[in-house]
Amino acid sequence: MNKGKEIIRLEDIKRQYVMGEETVHALRGVSFSIYEGEFVTIMGTSGSGKSTLLNVIGCLDSPTSGEYYLDGTSVRKMGKNDRATLRNRKIGFVFQSYNLLAKTTAVENVELPLMYNSSISNKQRYDRAVKALNDVGLGDRLGHKSNQMSGGQQQRVAIARALVNEPVIILADEATGNLDTRTSYEILTLMQELHQKENRTIIFVTHNPELAMFSSRNIVIKDGLIKSDTYNDNIKSAREMLKSLPKEDN
Repeated sequence: MNKGKEIIRLEDIKRQYVMGEETVHALRGVSFSIYEGEFVTIMGTSGSGKSTLLNVIGCLDSPTSGEYYLDGTSVRKMGKNDRATLRNRKIGFVFQSYNLLAKTTAVENVELPLMYNSSISNKQRYDRAVKALNDVGLGDRLGHKSNQMSGGQQQRVAIARALVNEPVIILADEATGNLDTRTSYEILTLMQELHQKENRTIIFVTHNPELAMFSSRNIVIKDGLIKSDTYNDNIKSAREMLKSLPKEDN
């Protein structure tokens, strides 16, 4: 198997929190690499260390010990500002709650990550936002505000926003958690297309074991340790699953 370029490398990552007189060992020595073009699901129940791992990978938190490399850059000793810059340039986030600005149009929401990049002109920013929205099938919703869109459309805006900076990785946190079954499969179909057609590297953090069927690799975390790390030889098509759902009554 040709693994290609290494995008993420974790080496014996530990994360501890002191809460009162107790030390919580959220991560107890986690090591793995993720390569360009992989679609990885990371699974675990509440309290498994999954959220802590997401925060470390997303440069939202620093490990207590161990090394973390994002696209070849060592993250652990970085200050908050440098980490924030790296996060903005290298990672596209998609959250369960969409995290869109309510009274702002789809284009304006998608432009947001580019606001921090002074090398991009206003026109370039707008053009890239429009392209990203077209890529997720929302070319006809450019001027719509969040409260004028369905949950699935809002999540597509969030995915467009994640893509607009051309990040090395898309990091999705329970990205289908608030959506009904049909809309969940629509979003999964979009994710699979981004992965297959554009060779996007995607990490999908979830507690839903069914989602492992749609990814190329599944990492399970339990009690702060990697319990399993398996490759999927029989990736299911979200588009086919969507077609098999009963038609909705209008």
